[in-house]
Amino acid sequence: MRWYSCLYSLLVALFLFGLGVLSLLSGHARLELQMLPWQEPAVSYWLLFGGLAGMLAVFVAWRYRFQWLLVGWTLAVFAVASYGYFLSRYGFWSVSEFWNAVWFCLLTLLATVTAWPRKSCCGS
Repeated sequence: MRWYSCLYSLLVALFLFGLGVLSLLSGHARLELQMLPWQEPAVSYWLLFGGLAGMLAVFVAWRYRFQWLLVGWTLAVFAVASYGYFLSRYGFWSVSEFWNAVWFCLLTLLATVTAWPRKSCCGS
């Protein structure tokens, strides 16, 4: 199931990177993501560099088999999402938005668990 953590992390990283790029290129548009602890203009840079860090983590985990960077990145995404959605003052507009946040956090937690390095059965 390691492919799940790599694919999921890559999709989240590409989304964050794209959102950061669009936010920075739009200039005058104001990006408000109330579930994140950062405000404009810092949120655009956090999204941009967070997406880059996620893509780097996936590449290193896939190419060089260094899984701990991917574990750290997925754990950071889970921590920020869980805090932002459920422990901060963020308010949900509807029940479906609440369940979307629950599913996002659960799928991110699953990506963290599946990214965790395992010992081989033969000890090599």
